[in-house]
Amino acid sequence: MKKHEVDPVIARNRKAAHDYQLGESWEAGIVLQGAEVKALRAGRASLVGGFAVVEDREIWLHGVHIPQYSQARWFNDGSRRKRKLLLHRAQIDKIERKVNESGLTIVPVTLYFKDGRAKVEIALARGKKTWDKRYALAEREASREAERAVSRRLKGRPD
Repeated sequence: MKKHEVDPVIARNRKAAHDYQLGESWEAGIVLQGAEVKALRAGRASLVGGFAVVEDREIWLHGVHIPQYSQARWFNDGSRRKRKLLLHRAQIDKIERKVNESGLTIVPVTLYFKDGRAKVEIALARGKKTWDKRYALAEREASREAERAVSRRLKGRPD
Protein backbone atom coordinates (compact mmCIF):
# COMPACT_ATOMS: atom_id res chain seq x y z
CA MET A 1 0.00 0.00 0.00
CA LYS A 2 1.35 3.41 -0.96
CA LYS A 3 2.13 5.90 1.78
CA HIS A 4 0.56 9.33 1.38
CA GLU A 5 2.76 11.40 3.62
CA VAL A 6 3.97 14.92 3.28
CA ASP A 7 7.63 15.05 4.18
CA PRO A 8 8.91 17.95 6.25
CA VAL A 9 9.05 21.29 4.54
CA ILE A 10 12.36 21.95 2.77
CA ALA A 11 12.03 25.72 2.57
CA ARG A 12 9.45 28.26 3.67
CA ASN A 13 9.27 31.86 2.47
CA ARG A 14 8.47 33.66 5.72
CA LYS A 15 9.34 36.99 4.19
CA ALA A 16 6.50 36.61 1.67
CA ALA A 17 3.90 36.77 4.44
CA HIS A 18 5.56 39.92 5.75
CA ASP A 19 5.96 41.68 2.40
CA TYR A 20 2.74 40.57 0.69
CA GLN A 21 -0.93 39.97 1.37
CA LEU A 22 -1.22 36.37 0.26
CA GLY A 23 -4.34 35.29 -1.59
CA GLU A 24 -5.33 32.15 -3.44
CA SER A 25 -2.68 29.40 -3.54
CA TRP A 26 -1.92 26.31 -5.63
CA GLU A 27 0.34 23.29 -5.34
CA ALA A 28 2.59 22.89 -8.37
CA GLY A 29 5.13 20.33 -9.41
CA ILE A 30 8.58 21.62 -10.23
CA VAL A 31 10.90 20.44 -13.02
CA LEU A 32 14.37 19.78 -11.63
CA GLN A 33 17.58 18.72 -13.35
CA GLY A 34 20.56 16.65 -12.33
CA ALA A 35 21.45 16.69 -8.67
CA GLU A 36 18.92 19.37 -7.67
CA VAL A 37 16.67 16.72 -6.10
CA LYS A 38 19.53 15.48 -3.92
CA ALA A 39 20.33 19.04 -2.88
CA LEU A 40 16.68 19.49 -1.89
CA ARG A 41 16.66 16.21 0.03
CA ALA A 42 19.66 17.55 1.94
CA GLY A 43 17.35 20.42 2.97
CA ARG A 44 19.21 23.17 1.20
CA ALA A 45 17.07 25.73 -0.62
CA SER A 46 15.91 29.32 -0.27
CA LEU A 47 12.68 30.83 -1.60
CA VAL A 48 13.51 34.39 -0.52
CA GLY A 49 13.46 36.67 -3.52
CA GLY A 50 11.70 34.08 -5.67
CA PHE A 51 8.77 34.85 -7.96
CA ALA A 52 6.91 33.19 -10.81
CA VAL A 53 6.05 34.54 -14.24
CA VAL A 54 3.61 33.31 -16.90
CA GLU A 55 5.43 33.08 -20.25
CA ASP A 56 3.81 31.50 -23.33
CA ARG A 57 1.07 29.87 -21.24
CA GLU A 58 3.64 28.22 -18.97
CA ILE A 59 4.64 29.25 -15.45
CA TRP A 60 8.33 29.69 -14.70
CA LEU A 61 9.87 30.08 -11.25
CA HIS A 62 12.68 32.65 -11.02
CA GLY A 63 15.10 33.53 -8.24
CA VAL A 64 14.75 30.37 -6.13
CA HIS A 65 18.13 29.28 -4.82
CA ILE A 66 18.87 25.55 -4.91
CA PRO A 67 22.61 25.22 -4.24
CA GLN A 68 24.85 22.82 -6.07
CA TYR A 69 25.04 19.34 -4.63
CA SER A 70 28.62 18.90 -3.46
CA GLN A 71 28.89 15.19 -4.30
CA ALA A 72 27.56 15.49 -7.86
CA ARG A 73 30.07 15.54 -10.66
CA TRP A 74 28.68 16.78 -13.94
CA PHE A 75 25.07 17.76 -13.60
CA ASN A 76 25.32 20.81 -11.35
CA ASP A 77 23.35 23.52 -13.11
CA GLY A 78 22.96 27.16 -12.16
CA SER A 79 21.64 27.53 -8.64
CA ARG A 80 19.27 30.40 -9.53
CA ARG A 81 18.17 29.28 -12.99
CA LYS A 82 14.52 29.51 -13.98
CA ARG A 83 12.51 26.33 -13.41
CA LYS A 84 9.25 25.26 -14.99
CA LEU A 85 6.21 24.70 -12.77
CA LEU A 86 3.69 21.98 -13.57
CA LEU A 87 0.03 22.96 -13.31
CA HIS A 88 -3.17 22.13 -15.23
CA ARG A 89 -3.93 24.36 -18.21
CA ALA A 90 -7.11 25.73 -16.57
CA GLN A 91 -5.13 26.69 -13.46
CA ILE A 92 -2.46 28.44 -15.53
CA ASP A 93 -5.12 30.37 -17.47
CA LYS A 94 -6.85 31.40 -14.23
CA ILE A 95 -3.57 32.57 -12.68
CA GLU A 96 -2.59 34.47 -15.84
CA ARG A 97 -5.99 36.19 -15.97
CA LYS A 98 -5.79 37.28 -12.32
CA VAL A 99 -2.21 38.54 -12.68
CA ASN A 100 -3.05 40.57 -15.79
CA GLU A 101 -6.32 42.01 -14.42
CA SER A 102 -5.34 42.79 -10.85
CA GLY A 103 -1.61 43.38 -11.07
CA LEU A 104 -0.83 40.61 -8.59
CA THR A 105 2.47 38.78 -8.19
CA ILE A 106 3.01 35.03 -8.05
CA VAL A 107 5.15 34.17 -5.02
CA PRO A 108 6.50 30.78 -3.88
CA VAL A 109 5.45 30.12 -0.28
CA THR A 110 6.73 26.63 0.60
CA LEU A 111 8.86 23.94 -1.02
CA TYR A 112 8.39 20.33 0.08
CA PHE A 113 8.28 16.71 -1.03
CA LYS A 114 4.96 14.91 -1.40
CA ASP A 115 4.96 11.21 -2.27
CA GLY A 116 8.61 11.53 -3.33
CA ARG A 117 8.05 14.42 -5.74
CA ALA A 118 9.16 17.99 -5.22
CA LYS A 119 6.24 20.41 -4.91
CA VAL A 120 6.08 24.15 -4.49
CA GLU A 121 3.11 26.07 -3.13
CA ILE A 122 2.60 29.31 -5.03
CA ALA A 123 0.23 32.10 -4.07
CA LEU A 124 -1.13 35.22 -5.67
CA ALA A 125 0.13 38.17 -3.67
CA ARG A 126 -0.40 41.91 -3.45
CA GLY A 127 2.47 44.01 -2.11
CA LYS A 128 2.01 45.56 1.31
CA LYS A 129 2.74 49.19 2.02
CA THR A 130 5.11 50.11 4.85
CA TRP A 131 2.28 51.15 7.15
CA ASP A 132 0.56 47.77 6.54
CA LYS A 133 3.71 46.00 7.73
CA ARG A 134 3.95 48.18 10.85
CA TYR A 135 0.26 47.58 11.61
CA ALA A 136 0.68 43.79 11.24
CA LEU A 137 3.72 43.81 13.56
CA ALA A 138 1.87 45.89 16.18
CA GLU A 139 -1.16 43.60 15.99
CA ARG A 140 0.99 40.49 16.41
CA GLU A 141 2.81 42.02 19.38
CA ALA A 142 -0.50 42.98 21.03
CA SER A 143 -1.85 39.44 20.68
CA ARG A 144 1.36 38.00 22.15
CA GLU A 145 1.14 40.38 25.11
CA ALA A 146 -2.49 39.38 25.71
CA GLU A 147 -1.54 35.69 25.67
CA ARG A 148 1.27 36.37 28.15
CA ALA A 149 -1.11 38.21 30.49
CA VAL A 150 -3.62 35.36 30.37
CA SER A 151 -0.95 32.75 31.09
CA ARG A 152 0.38 34.81 34.01
CA ARG A 153 -3.10 35.05 35.52
CA LEU A 154 -3.65 31.33 35.09
CA LYS A 155 -0.37 30.62 36.88
CA GLY A 156 -1.40 32.89 39.76
CA ARG A 157 1.08 35.69 39.19
CA PRO A 158 -0.49 39.16 39.60
CA ASP A 159 1.92 40.90 37.15
